[in-house]
Amino acid sequence: MAESKIKKKRAYHHGDLRGQLLSAARNLLEEHGPDGFSMSDACRLAGVSTAAPYRHFANKQDLLLEVAKDGLQRLGAEMEENASKYDRGTVPSISAIGRVYVDFAIREPHTFRLMFSTRSHSGRIEELREVGRASYGVLLREVARYLGEQDINETVTRAAFPLWTQVHGLSFLAIDGKLEVTAFPVDIDESILIATERLLPPAADAKA
Repeated sequence: MAESKIKKKRAYHHGDLRGQLLSAARNLLEEHGPDGFSMSDACRLAGVSTAAPYRHFANKQDLLLEVAKDGLQRLGAEMEENASKYDRGTVPSISAIGRVYVDFAIREPHTFRLMFSTRSHSGRIEELREVGRASYGVLLREVARYLGEQDINETVTRAAFPLWTQVHGLSFLAIDGKLEVTAFPVDIDESILIATERLLPPAADAKA
């Protein structure tokens, strides 16, 4: 008990108690699913007392909402980082965003499902949508660059939406095991690249 109190105080003093609990919950989520662990389980894994979470989270549903929001934020950061490895506003940079999207789903399938679950976050879905819009903005900005648009306008959103639906559907096919039962080989990288090339309208320089 004393050791737990020390860990609790030390974590809170360093400002990482919330992060520790989010990390513990995410690990338990991936191992057992959203219904397979309790707040107490998260506390034990984080090495804190059972009272510790209530400094930051009202209940388990609140904790799961924050795990989902954190997942969307991390996804957005990863997409931006991967796109920056290529010339901006190009098919390769946009394809790189799609590849990260699918990779994230395969790596953290339960977190990915939670990020897009409206039923799991009843009453607070708008909070999640706000974070999701920021993450989606990475794709919108890259498509805007590709089209030579200065702002995120209707032209940009219309061009970006089919790209998102393609990788979103591919992500769920992957994590649901549907790709494993197809009668033909599936190359995810190639599929994303081909879809990006075919779904995008002509680039800004091609229209000039």
